[in-house]
Amino acid sequence: MAITQAPNRSPAAPVDGPRERYTTYPAALAVVTTIFFMWGFLTCLNDILIPHLKALFELNYKQAMLVQFTFFGAYFLMSLPAGRLVAHLGYKLGIVAGLAIAGLGAAGFWPAAGLHSYPAFLGALFVLATGITVLQVAANPYVALLGPARTSSSRLTLAQALNSFGTFLAPHFGGLLILAVAVKSSLEVAQLSPAEQLVYRAQEAQAVQGPYLGLAIALFVLAVLVYLFRLPALEEATEQADRGHHTLLDALRIPHVLFGVIAIFCYVGAEVAIGSFMVNYLSLPRIGNMPETTAATYVSYYWLGAMIGRFAGSWLMTRYSPRALLALFAAVNIVLLAVTMSTAGMTATWSIVAIGLFNSIMFPTIFTLGIERLGPLTEKASSLLIMAIVGGAVIPFAQGALADAIGVQAAFVLPAVCYAYIVFYGLRGSRIVGAPLEGR
Repeated sequence: MAITQAPNRSPAAPVDGPRERYTTYPAALAVVTTIFFMWGFLTCLNDILIPHLKALFELNYKQAMLVQFTFFGAYFLMSLPAGRLVAHLGYKLGIVAGLAIAGLGAAGFWPAAGLHSYPAFLGALFVLATGITVLQVAANPYVALLGPARTSSSRLTLAQALNSFGTFLAPHFGGLLILAVAVKSSLEVAQLSPAEQLVYRAQEAQAVQGPYLGLAIALFVLAVLVYLFRLPALEEATEQADRGHHTLLDALRIPHVLFGVIAIFCYVGAEVAIGSFMVNYLSLPRIGNMPETTAATYVSYYWLGAMIGRFAGSWLMTRYSPRALLALFAAVNIVLLAVTMSTAGMTATWSIVAIGLFNSIMFPTIFTLGIERLGPLTEKASSLLIMAIVGGAVIPFAQGALADAIGVQAAFVLPAVCYAYIVFYGLRGSRIVGAPLEGR
């Protein structure tokens, strides 16, 4: 497929005029990228929490994927309320509210671990994910709007690179702390004396309580810092500037928005499913034959690839068509999945890890193409796109059921189907049909 050279200047700029700035608000962009780091860290920590809870509560794959189902299900249930909250508060206070809510959810892990209750863990995760949903609704379009439209995909990809830095660190952090305590089966626990059981339960709880309490404090501190920082309002792309009083259905009727919603669903579902299964997959004797703590290191390489790809992608998309790059990267991932499904050992290991590199540009590119030239409809389209992150709940859960039926390795056919749709979106589905809404 051909990758077309993007213009070196804005179409609206005169030929001999000054070079267009990459971002109009560099300080604001720097502040908001710290938010991307935090929610990347929190989201990827689920990949370490899943094998811990799977062993702790003796769950099958489908039951263990309730972690992702709950976490990403919050995006579907809470993105519209989050959109209303951001429309009422504005981008800055919306970000502050999201950080505070996420902090409350992280703090909820303390009583959940103390109670030794799987439903309590899921409840705390839901609150945490609600806060991240608010952050996603506010911060993604905000970064895209912090400068010229021509560089919006590049700018959001750069911010998402910090998100990937958080996902790279999380497996190391979680592997050292959460997976450091060897989980005993219920039979092994029953054989311990009452005093030994108390000590073991305390160690189990502390493995989760300490890390999440520290994260809760960091989130509250970050909320205060963002509140004190002067961020531009960008009210021209908010509901207050919508003179036509458009609805969510008006946004969904726009083809590149509708196809973008499906593309986000497929991409997040595939990305989360691969990350969620990786520790258990690489532990299989036929694949990596490694302990879970070692497998967690490979998960960090998966997210490291995404970070490297996003830094490189932010540069590539200032020179080449984001649509063509999106389709190309999705096609490469289909090939990598075919390799990992048909091989064993280190070939299967590194082919699944390498998918992270080509995942890199997908979310920011799909998102910016989905809100392209929407003007005051940007917030509504943003809410719909964030709602589609529920793919991170549905696809891993479906893959868990598939893995229980046909095996973990064969079940990777599901993410391959998701990437096939993204190829379509890059080539055709993202094209803008009709007149833009900017300025209406």
